[in-house]
Amino acid sequence: MLDSIAVLDEQALAEARRLSRQLAIPIKTTDDSLAQLRLGGSLSLNIPGLGKTFEIDFASGKYAHRRRFGGGRGQPLAKAIGLKQGQSPRVIDATAGFGRDAFVLASLGCEVTMLEQNPVMSLLLADALKRAQATAEIVDIAERMRLEQTDAVDYLQQTTTTADVIYLDPMYPSREKSALVKKDMQLLHQLVGADTNSAALLAVARQKALKRVVVKRPKGAGYVGEQKPAASIESKNTRYDLYPTI
Repeated sequence: MLDSIAVLDEQALAEARRLSRQLAIPIKTTDDSLAQLRLGGSLSLNIPGLGKTFEIDFASGKYAHRRRFGGGRGQPLAKAIGLKQGQSPRVIDATAGFGRDAFVLASLGCEVTMLEQNPVMSLLLADALKRAQATAEIVDIAERMRLEQTDAVDYLQQTTTTADVIYLDPMYPSREKSALVKKDMQLLHQLVGADTNSAALLAVARQKALKRVVVKRPKGAGYVGEQKPAASIESKNTRYDLYPTI
């Protein structure tokens, strides 16, 4: 998937060399025609054809907007997780992706463990988390977030970590008109590929969660593994399916 690493700041050269060894890819000059990790003040990813570079910054953009204007504990995600006055469930986000929902939940007081199997997404998340831990405005939120680069099914089967809620946001198939799909979702599809294990993940999650499993789906989408939930909470474009533990 990745062709190379580019260094945007000489101070990042040592880290670039470490990643070059870890990922077994060379260090090259910046080239927009290459799938390339870029290191400077932050870690970013260039994918040819998508017309932008990607990075995760918990302190700005959509993350900051949702933290400030997302509706707090009254928003559908918070209700689905079970956030109530005096109750902040411990959550495992088993499909972390860009970490957006994990960050929202941490900003509302939850301890969140993010699981991300893809090594490139995991690197972007780790870099974002490191920078957040050095940002005064959100350091308290970042301290409630932990990242594991792992296969979620294997992790849940083997872990002794307890979580009140396990949260799943499985990859949804790309629409035929790819121009309608947001570029960050196009990136996830390229990196992660098609969803092949959401039914298995739901099954093990229901065995491991202490209180419930929450599955995020596009409104109108079918149930994961054709398993009907006990209840659902809907927003304009999204549905949160709630499953009891087994």
